[in-house]
Amino acid sequence: MKIVLNGEPRVVGADTLSALLEECGFSGRVATAVNEGFVPASLRIAHILKDGDRVEVLAPMQGG
Repeated sequence: MKIVLNGEPRVVGADTLSALLEECGFSGRVATAVNEGFVPASLRIAHILKDGDRVEVLAPMQGG
C-alpha cells in the first residue's frame, strides 16, 4: 500500500498503524496522526490504514 509517512511517499506492507510503527522501526514513546487526526496509543492496533493515508510520527527530543 502507498502512504505518505512524515511527508515522504512510502510503500508499506502494514495494514494497521501499530504494524506500521513496527515495520518502520519506531519504538518508545511517539505521537501519531493519520490524515491530520491524532491517534492515541491505545487505538493504534485497531486503526486500519488505507491507501493514500498521510501518517505523521513524532518522537520527543531531549535538549535545551
